[in-house]
Amino acid sequence: MEGPSDGNPFMDYEIAAEFKSKSESASVRGFYDGDGKYCVRFMPSFEEEYSFRLTSNFTEGEQTGSFTVTTAAPGNHGPVRVCGTYHFAYEDATPYYSIGTTCYAWTHQPQEIQAKTLETLKNNVFNKIRFCIFPKHYVYNENEPITYPFEKKADGSWDFTRLNPEHFRLIENRISDLRDMGIEADLILFHPYDRWGFSKMDPEMDDFYLRYVIARYAAYRNVWWSLANEYDIMTKTTADWERFAAILCREDPVSHLRSIHNCIHFYDHSRPWVTHASVQRTDNFKTTEYTDEWRRRWNKPVVIDEMVYEGNLDKDWGNITGEETVRRFWEAVLRGGYPGHGETY
Repeated sequence: MEGPSDGNPFMDYEIAAEFKSKSESASVRGFYDGDGKYCVRFMPSFEEEYSFRLTSNFTEGEQTGSFTVTTAAPGNHGPVRVCGTYHFAYEDATPYYSIGTTCYAWTHQPQEIQAKTLETLKNNVFNKIRFCIFPKHYVYNENEPITYPFEKKADGSWDFTRLNPEHFRLIENRISDLRDMGIEADLILFHPYDRWGFSKMDPEMDDFYLRYVIARYAAYRNVWWSLANEYDIMTKTTADWERFAAILCREDPVSHLRSIHNCIHFYDHSRPWVTHASVQRTDNFKTTEYTDEWRRRWNKPVVIDEMVYEGNLDKDWGNITGEETVRRFWEAVLRGGYPGHGETY
């Protein structure tokens, strides 16, 4: 929908829609996509007739319409759900066996590196990839990103009330690429590895950013939400994480999978909003050997997203061999969990 671009469209104007069929109804927040363009996105769940009612605070009255949802195309199994307490299946009941990998900052690299990453994934077995929405600053990853999530003020500081649609559009293009390859996009919403100030916004701006991300990405069937990578070394409190989780539960009409990832101390994965445990090892000597214990503790699927990276670093988190990586995968699978791969050379 075309609309105004004066003032601050991200804060001043709102658009939303209600969708209804005989089997479901949903209220969906829209978002501003720049250049006077406003969008509302929705992923229907049934092969039915749907009606919609579109409202905004910059038009008089409301717009209405309808559409028909037809049978899903071949290869489209819908979003992944928890199935049988400890496991996963797509919406159409096709089993999903997670074999994930981690590329935190791949969408912030030059386009040729992104293309190479997609080509590598196309010729591999991974069906889930974890990555960050915010840029990352850490050892071996200190270059500037190709885009930033916010605009700058005249004085050079970040304006957290003005998002940069180009940044979020680039990420959604990668989500689409992954979807077409049958790969789940495990989006990390917050992380501590930051030199720009994005990890230390005030609560109002945190919530503003989170709502925008949900409005923009929730209609993609291959999205998972990870509230944080290594939540416990950030300055946010448990009350902050619980507030974010409540926003996710309230505003994501698809109810995508939700997790939160630890550094040293596990989050309470028994919390009802957590759909599955996203685990980093907390023992210097054992990792996937604990998989069945974690399953019993939380009564949920266990995804070991970080079991130490294969690599040649002088860091204990990045120097196991390929053989040891395979052994840990084997151990996790036999104990009923879902191991994830990472490497740093």
